[in-house]
Amino acid sequence: PFSAIVFKTVVDQFAGTLSVMRIVSGKLTADTHALNAARGNKEKLAHPLFLMGKKQQPAEDPGPGDIVAVAKLKNTHTGDTLCEEKAALQYPFPPPPRGVLGYSLTAKTKQDEDKVNSCLHRLIEEDPSLHLDRDSQTKEHLLSGMGQQHIDVTIEKLKRKFGVEVTLSVPTVPYRETVRGKASAEGKLKKQTGGHGQFAVAWLEVSPLPRGKGFEFEDRIVGGVIPRNFIPAVEKGLLEAKEHGVLAGFPVVDFKAAVFDGKHHPVDSSEIAFKLAASFGFKAAMQQAQPTILEPIMSMEIEVPEENVGDVIGDLNQRRGRVLGVDTRAGHQVIKAQAPMAEVLSYAQSLTSITSGKGSFSMDFDHYDEAPAPIREKIVAEAAAKKQED
Repeated sequence: PFSAIVFKTVVDQFAGTLSVMRIVSGKLTADTHALNAARGNKEKLAHPLFLMGKKQQPAEDPGPGDIVAVAKLKNTHTGDTLCEEKAALQYPFPPPPRGVLGYSLTAKTKQDEDKVNSCLHRLIEEDPSLHLDRDSQTKEHLLSGMGQQHIDVTIEKLKRKFGVEVTLSVPTVPYRETVRGKASAEGKLKKQTGGHGQFAVAWLEVSPLPRGKGFEFEDRIVGGVIPRNFIPAVEKGLLEAKEHGVLAGFPVVDFKAAVFDGKHHPVDSSEIAFKLAASFGFKAAMQQAQPTILEPIMSMEIEVPEENVGDVIGDLNQRRGRVLGVDTRAGHQVIKAQAPMAEVLSYAQSLTSITSGKGSFSMDFDHYDEAPAPIREKIVAEAAAKKQED
């Protein structure tokens, strides 16, 4: 029975998407119908082609071992197995490697903004080792690949194939803010204009939570000093206010906020008034609760020749990294470490330089940790300068 594995996808500006496959068993005839075993859909494999450089030649009855391309498959991607439905099977395919070097990406012109994403997704179909993500906090589009040359070639291909030009920059580090102590403060809104005014008072207490716990809201109101229908407005005000901390404007995490007292007016109080009062109270309480900056810490696995271990560990120490252990794997040394994200954004180039291109590494987000005082001061100063510039 016919079976083949798709090992590459080519985006051709004339023929559209070409799925390049190696036939493992059986024959591929014109108008063969096959099952995509990985996704469960059926595909029509019409007009198989031999690729001869830029030329394409019709393939007549290709069989086992032949490499052919088929155009315009509906839902087939690199790594999928195509086979006869009555003899379904799925060949193993190695997962694409994770990107080790990432950049923030913006279109050079407004006309290209809408095209960038769709064009990049077409290139990612060709090359699954490219990854495109969007940071929910910084709103940046992040393109990552296997190294500087890989990224450069992708940007050049984007310009040559689709006429889209982009600018690359170092990604913004997604810092967070939190509190180290407990404090309470009054949030008050009192406005009087013609007609109904706006009045609300909410006393809030802010206290720290263990790292990674996020945000908790507690309602301690008794005696109806704040009517029950306004408590959700207080929580909503806190949810909005915590998106911009008091030190550098980063989201606030790992804290508990409790509303324990307040005042209302039978006519002038409203949901919007309590929402604003909660926001004022939160910022005032946070100022007194020893606010601090949290920085993302990355978990790293660095594989290097034995003679480079000392230099790599020395470089990690300079980056405020912490070595957790060293193992041996296939004749190489594997260094397990943790380091602040801000210090390893361009680590790929440094590792290439230290090991003469013989080293490799993988990196994942691990946790948030409090930034040292000099780093905090630098982050706050940079945020203040940017705010003034804006």
